[in-house]
Amino acid sequence: MGIKLRENGSGATGVGAASRILILPRGRAALGQAMGQAVGRAMDQAMGHALGQARHQGPRAEAAAARWIERTRPAWSWLALEWRRLGTAAAILLIVGVLLHAMFGANGMVIYRQKRAELQALREEVDRLQKENGQHVDQIKALKTDPAAIEKEAREQLHYTRPGEVVLVAPIPSPKPPTGRAQSGITPSR
Repeated sequence: MGIKLRENGSGATGVGAASRILILPRGRAALGQAMGQAVGRAMDQAMGHALGQARHQGPRAEAAAARWIERTRPAWSWLALEWRRLGTAAAILLIVGVLLHAMFGANGMVIYRQKRAELQALREEVDRLQKENGQHVDQIKALKTDPAAIEKEAREQLHYTRPGEVVLVAPIPSPKPPTGRAQSGITPSR
């Protein structure tokens, strides 16, 4: 095969018919035109190749689709006949799921009632502590201003007495000694 110089439509010369080397002319417009022609030829070749494959594989794809349709036809026929029952069953399952979630979910009624009871217990505890705090505030005011309250605390807490008074303190009762049965580990039956 000999080397031939040829000229393409843009004025560029190339070497041989199957050559990939092109000698491009100078100038931006000529370069853009030459690039556009090269891209166009490449796309035409790729499309021709893809269309050729599609022509050969088209009948096989159609046959595969027809086989799949025939295989799944009973399921589609059954689905077309039973769509109302399936829809009703799906709706019932959805409703049951939503109700279960509403009752037992993370923020369901069971948890809501537990939190509500806990809130009530905490409110009662706050009320009790506020009442106790109020009593302590009253006691502090009385100890700052009322001499009778001061005397009462001194007598009860510090065991102070007036001259001529005697304080009697009862002894702390001692715990009862264990009986014989408790020492031996035998418990009475009831």
